[in-house]
Amino acid sequence: MQTRKLTLIAGLCMLIVSIVPLLGHHSFAAQYDRTKPITLKGAVTKVEWMNPHIYFYMDVKSEAGKSINWAIEGGAPSMLYRAGWRIDSLKVGDQVTVEGWVAKDGTNLANMRTATLADGKTVFGASSGGDTK
Repeated sequence: MQTRKLTLIAGLCMLIVSIVPLLGHHSFAAQYDRTKPITLKGAVTKVEWMNPHIYFYMDVKSEAGKSINWAIEGGAPSMLYRAGWRIDSLKVGDQVTVEGWVAKDGTNLANMRTATLADGKTVFGASSGGDTK
């Protein structure tokens, strides 16, 4: 009887562990609006280079001259590496230009299609949104 309970508990734990990563992943179409492309220019304020997607943050001047911090989502580090990125491609203070798509919820979040880095090199953002140009 005790063995059956332990087997059942172990099986449930394995099921939960296999489902949890799927719940954390999101679809491009669910979060971003492909009909609203955006170009952002500004200074990098923070870089988070980790799986499943990298994020970096940048201060962008609004038309009114106010500084607005944007979160930029890129692809997985392995995909970015194949596209020419390196872990030190972005550093705090670097000026960068990002082309991508805005979040549907109206927050200052964008999914990156391309980025022009401080050295002038334009690299693919490994977005799951694909290329619409």
